[in-house]
Amino acid sequence: MDFGLSSEQRLLGESVRKVMDRLATPQYVRRLDSEAAYPYELYDAWTEMGLLRMPFPEAHGGLGGTLLDMVIIAEELARKSFDFFTAYGASVFCGLNLLRNGSPEQCARCLPKLLAGEIRMCVSMSEPDAGSDTGAMRSTARRVDETWHINGQKLWSTGAGARDTLINVYVKTDSKAHYREGMSLFLVANDAPGVELRKLDMLGRRSVGTYEIFFNDVEAGDERLVGGVNRGFQCLLSGLQTERITTAAGYCGAAQAALDLAVDYARTRKQFGRPIGSFQAIAHMLADLQTEVDAGRLLMLRAAWTATRGEDALREISMAKLFASETYVKVANAGMQVLGAYGYNMEFDMQRHFRDARAATIAAGTSQIQRNLIAGRMGLKVQ
Repeated sequence: MDFGLSSEQRLLGESVRKVMDRLATPQYVRRLDSEAAYPYELYDAWTEMGLLRMPFPEAHGGLGGTLLDMVIIAEELARKSFDFFTAYGASVFCGLNLLRNGSPEQCARCLPKLLAGEIRMCVSMSEPDAGSDTGAMRSTARRVDETWHINGQKLWSTGAGARDTLINVYVKTDSKAHYREGMSLFLVANDAPGVELRKLDMLGRRSVGTYEIFFNDVEAGDERLVGGVNRGFQCLLSGLQTERITTAAGYCGAAQAALDLAVDYARTRKQFGRPIGSFQAIAHMLADLQTEVDAGRLLMLRAAWTATRGEDALREISMAKLFASETYVKVANAGMQVLGAYGYNMEFDMQRHFRDARAATIAAGTSQIQRNLIAGRMGLKVQ
């Protein structure tokens, strides 16, 4: 079992970090956070670097990268802001989902534009009464003559308002069937007639934007139906493992960035005539946190390594997502304590980590869901 990175992968990480250091300055990140503005400049840079192309096969204009390449990118983007990873990940996850489940015509129509940065993609699944409980979904698509009519309300859709975005919306197409057999996936432009977007005022992760979406008799032809009628649940499952392992990688990068801020402050901040990092209470806390961040990263790399080998990695991925997300929350909370009033000040970055981290144990599968999945793989039946 080798979790070491190749020279090419190390070069990839260094290249992404250099670009992010140059473009995503602290001032830039703070401005996007305060203005709730989308990172278009960064997205264009990622496109130019070929990061969007990385996980796609060469036959579709990609670079033929692996899941390990994706986690390297996720870590580096999230070091500046986990929100930046969500901007990248949303398009890549949806594009890979289309590659796995879409028709050749759909792939030929959408993927070249996605990889060239001409369009973006986002996913829209959650509803007011349907988050982890997918079966409670109420949005529908009904066949009217030769066209589907989509109606309903969606919540917590990240990046849905960015320009030129194609929404991957999951809806019920057979209300009488079990949700696993009555759900479908449609591609809907965010500026299509009948689509109404409302940007939500969120505590953290403010740059990419979180949206409420209303679909009012939105028309969609069969060319926008992915995977066939009532095959949406299969489309949904096909991408979950990739999403969760790269999300865990993002949490590892963000947690390390928050910890670095705390360590740097502890080295320079003096109280009682010496740096506070020289006090055992602070030093041991930071040492424990670094150990946990490294442990989370190793869990993440093990999960990525297992999945890359084509093995069932559900248990490993669930463990990595659970531990990395909770570690990010823990590090950000401790960082606030180390920085004291400076951490609470909006001119410093720790408060943003504190706000951004709080969603880590909720998004992309709650900690409770991850524990259920792990327990199930242990042979325990959770009620």
